[in-house]
Amino acid sequence: MDFTGLFKKPANTLEKGGRSVAVTEDDEPSELCVACPVCAANIPVSELWDRLYVCSCGYHFRINAHLHLAAVVDKKSFEEIDAGLVGTDVLGFPGYAEKIEKARAASGESEAVITGAGSVGGIPAALFAMEVDFMMGSMGAAVGEKITRLFEYATAQSLPVIGFSVSGGARMQEGIISLMQMAKVSAAVRRHADAGLLYAVVLTDPTTGGVTASFAMEGDVIIAEPEALVGFAGQRVIEQNIHKKLPKGFQRSDFLLEHGFVDDIVPRTEQHAYLERLLRLHGCGPEEA
Repeated sequence: MDFTGLFKKPANTLEKGGRSVAVTEDDEPSELCVACPVCAANIPVSELWDRLYVCSCGYHFRINAHLHLAAVVDKKSFEEIDAGLVGTDVLGFPGYAEKIEKARAASGESEAVITGAGSVGGIPAALFAMEVDFMMGSMGAAVGEKITRLFEYATAQSLPVIGFSVSGGARMQEGIISLMQMAKVSAAVRRHADAGLLYAVVLTDPTTGGVTASFAMEGDVIIAEPEALVGFAGQRVIEQNIHKKLPKGFQRSDFLLEHGFVDDIVPRTEQHAYLERLLRLHGCGPEEA
């Protein structure tokens, strides 16, 4: 039987970048303008660059993993770990190998997460940031392995972990192998916690599926960016199952804060100072600080 095309579906615009802006720490901003989808202002990219791609109305554009890291770590302090660890098409899923190559070309990254070590306000930390433009930060075997290794490294070196989550969930093309990463990473998070070390996570838009159901919601301190979408199943799926209309703003960060699912909402421009203060409050910095 010919299964060609059986798993094809309409193109997901989110996987093409959606509303994200792909930049790196060393990029030079251009004078092109970007339209804010909320206030409709045409904003020069150079201005957005200075504001970490946050509009004056407060709207947060999606940004790539490198800029999330650059926004919080001390300049030039970040060193990537396990950069060569990448996923493969272990199940022979139709079209998956080609999709991986397209994701690498579109994002400039080898996988959907960047892991490494750096400093925040002079305080050493292990960090990870998921890549929105690599299949919407979906979690496969390589993503789970890289984050697990980061927590093991942080535990061995007695370092706090700071993570930036963005994900459409577990990567369906890897089947049960992707779902296994939920338990594997969670076990590494627990060993890190048992060592008395801090894990702070920043939920960015969107954080959904198996990532939400595991390490994204396991931080000692969980903060979210304004208006970030955070949930397991989508709102439409939930409404179809419970046969009820959900409240306005359901699964957005304000709703989650009101109902105790996150500890704080922190704009991107304030995250460096906030995380530095958090690390010092938890004894991660020098005693005299």
